[in-house]
Amino acid sequence: MSPVAPTHDQVPVLYVIVVYAVVIFAFWNMPGARLVITPLKLFTIGWHELCHISLAILTGGSVMKVCIDPDMGGATIVSGGHPPTILAAGYVGSTIFGGLFIMAGFDTLVSKIMSFVLGVGLIAPLALIRNKLTILLTAIYEGLLIGFWFIDHAQALRWYCLFVGVMNALYVIWDIADDKYFRKANDSDATQWSLLYPRIQAHVWATLWILFEIAVLTGFVLLGIAAFKRTPQEMYEEASHFLPT
Repeated sequence: MSPVAPTHDQVPVLYVIVVYAVVIFAFWNMPGARLVITPLKLFTIGWHELCHISLAILTGGSVMKVCIDPDMGGATIVSGGHPPTILAAGYVGSTIFGGLFIMAGFDTLVSKIMSFVLGVGLIAPLALIRNKLTILLTAIYEGLLIGFWFIDHAQALRWYCLFVGVMNALYVIWDIADDKYFRKANDSDATQWSLLYPRIQAHVWATLWILFEIAVLTGFVLLGIAAFKRTPQEMYEEASHFLPT
């Protein structure tokens, strides 16, 4: 069998990735439904902006202002640094980060480890946001994260991490959708690329970045298939040695 051929137990993960992509697109863009996933949106947008911030500092720039908002989107205002590197960091960082969470969808032990990253990441945006409903929703998502440790020997964490992975790995799609359907105050990175290089229109940049994200997502899926060819029982036995539940 080819190392990238999915086992019987891995096939459902592939179908769920597709379903999650459709569900996230719907929830990200539907009025009312958008509110339900606010904590996960803040987590996704927050990481994206953190990537911009990190490369701004590493390239010698100064961060003047940071905005993380589930409706307006994210924005990092920078002075100095290397603009193309800083701008590219957002989509590249989101895609790779999402890929790691997608790999967690293939293995219980990895999902346990990544759940700590998610737990901290859900709380972090609250340093900038004081909305009571957002705080309540965040508490619910944190409660689900903890509860999933005790469902089916923590197997449920895999599907939670997979959802987060798809949301981050395909962030460019949600970012552009916000631009198109909601005319958010903060432009998408694709629009910013068109401002940086005016000869190439925003929709072309969007297409290039979407192709990039799909390619990277596919790579992480294949890596997950090759690296975690385990049955549910084998995953449980392996994960049981790390904070058993």
